[in-house]
Amino acid sequence: MTAVRMRGGRRRKAGRAVVVRHGRVRPVVLTADGIDAVTTAVGRLTGLPTGDAELVKFTNNAVVRLPRAAAVLRIAGSEEVRAKVPVVVATARWLEALGLPAVRLLPGVPQPVEVAGHVVTLWRAVERGEAQPSAGGLAAILRRWHAVDSAPPALPEWNLAAFVRGRIDEAVGVPDDDLAFLREELARVEGVLAGLPDVDPLVPPGALHGDAFLGNVVASPAGPVICDFDGVSIGPREWDLVPVAVGALRFDYTAGLHESFVRTYGVDVTTWAGFPALRSLRELQLVTSVLPTLEANPALRPQWRVRLDSLRRRDESVRWTPYPGATPSR
Repeated sequence: MTAVRMRGGRRRKAGRAVVVRHGRVRPVVLTADGIDAVTTAVGRLTGLPTGDAELVKFTNNAVVRLPRAAAVLRIAGSEEVRAKVPVVVATARWLEALGLPAVRLLPGVPQPVEVAGHVVTLWRAVERGEAQPSAGGLAAILRRWHAVDSAPPALPEWNLAAFVRGRIDEAVGVPDDDLAFLREELARVEGVLAGLPDVDPLVPPGALHGDAFLGNVVASPAGPVICDFDGVSIGPREWDLVPVAVGALRFDYTAGLHESFVRTYGVDVTTWAGFPALRSLRELQLVTSVLPTLEANPALRPQWRVRLDSLRRRDESVRWTPYPGATPSR
């Protein structure tokens, strides 16, 4: 059986692929052994080699690289994320048809696949370029994306607050008082968001990426490409300009990163009257995104606690750091 190699060379022996009770498949828990089991099952189903599998990161999705197959697996980490997979697949096909710079689905295999009680998408691995992803590169992709009037089929309306509520409801191993605070904070943010329709838009609404931060950009030899389409929807495209802005405020970003983004995209979302509401929502998203996987991935908990406590105190001076295994700013 496959043993997914963790960064640093450590390997874990794979566990059982599925647990069947009363004729139904019960998803394995996505611990290291569980990810091994899902990876092995995908290899058996598709014929892809998985013996050199490497876990790249695990926050909302478990991302596993298959070097010999030149492929990447994304294993949905929660019910909320699983429900978005049809939109992810439709968006990838839409972007490919438009020729926009984005990661591509792996051809010749069904999309998605369901194994060991989990939903998995398979992607072409991107050859890494020498340059690092840049704010200007991300802004250039978003300018092209936002210039497109069409949209993938059956896109949902943008409703990140509902997604955050789902993360809170799926929380595992979180104290009741912390969950109570997060629900109260969500209600407060929703109240502020209710005023957004009265604010003149900065850019026309339409299909948006939903999580446009530098960690979702891959620098290839041909130029940057964008990935992670879980948040694609129809709504205020200003939301795509918020992650870099909030990253500059909350994380130790390199000086001038947001300024570079603004120069390339052409507008500064921090000057927009609706920015404070979207900033509050983004910060709440960055606290709640890992709630369903905290118990399975305890390495996330220390940074999660820093974020939660500073949010509760309204302390904007605290600088957050990426979750272990994630990329800035997550």
